[in-house]
Amino acid sequence: MNAVAFSEDELISQFFAPLAGAGGLGLRDDAACFPAPAGADIVVTVDALVAGVHFFADDPAGDIARKALRVNLSDLAAKGAAPLGFLLTLAMPAPWPDQLVPPTGWLGAFAQALGEDAKAYGCPLIGGDTVKTPGPLTLSVTAFGRVPAGGMVARTGARPGDLIAVTGTIGDAALGLRCRLDPDASWIAMLKPVYREHLARRYLLPEPRNAIAGLLGAHGHAGMDVSDGLVGDLEKMMRVSGVSARVALDAVPLSDAARHAIAAEPALFESAMTGGDDYEVLLTATPAAMERLRAEAGAVGVAISVIGEVLPGTDAVTFSRGGAPMTVSRPSYSHF
Repeated sequence: MNAVAFSEDELISQFFAPLAGAGGLGLRDDAACFPAPAGADIVVTVDALVAGVHFFADDPAGDIARKALRVNLSDLAAKGAAPLGFLLTLAMPAPWPDQLVPPTGWLGAFAQALGEDAKAYGCPLIGGDTVKTPGPLTLSVTAFGRVPAGGMVARTGARPGDLIAVTGTIGDAALGLRCRLDPDASWIAMLKPVYREHLARRYLLPEPRNAIAGLLGAHGHAGMDVSDGLVGDLEKMMRVSGVSARVALDAVPLSDAARHAIAAEPALFESAMTGGDDYEVLLTATPAAMERLRAEAGAVGVAISVIGEVLPGTDAVTFSRGGAPMTVSRPSYSHF
């Protein structure tokens, strides 16, 4: 099939206008407009994803689209916010026509998956921009959410006496990335195919915890999503909250796949704790509120595991494993 060239207007009309929510005005304007919900605050978050940094250039188009939206949904979930809509900036490498063979080409698959996720999570496209770039494929999503007025769960809200917890499991994505970068590693060969597939999928497709956003808003003191690595992100939360913490890393929840990987190569434990791309929610709440939060989250299928407690003072966070102190050489991923 021959490649088909599109103008920017034709590209938007064919691939993205069908995804637009009411605030997007059919993507026929150069701005979006939606009413602020009565009695609510608007929460805004943005994440950029670059080929070769946040995903592999040959990843399936649909998975790239879903990841771009989901990492922003994860930020909204950690703030206790319900999605309202999102803006997409898409910088496509030249030449465009090679990417634009409808309806089965790269952009068609990208738009289809993006639309499916937007519908599933109740977060419609409301605008954005498309450009050509000499560099790698780059995407930026700006997502909008709503919380009751004054009700955003800030990462600065951790209080002495709070328990610290995380949703889901930690480390799968970091180990999945290791599988992609070093597929001939001996520990990978020791894993069952189902475990290798689980780790790879968790890197490709985050699972944002929007199902508990309202619960976090009702019961939590502090929240942030784990994107750069649990250890580093937890230290960041405690630092900006002006408190310290004691954390038992052996209480951090691991999937069966991660447990088997670490059993095969024990050094992977530190990678799991610091590697990032988990997109789980790190949160604090009083012991009584945490009990309610765990029960209510469990009822909607989201597991929450307590891993530590918030302490007064500004001493460094202490981490232990098996009752012994543990230090890590690189607490989290950093772009700089």
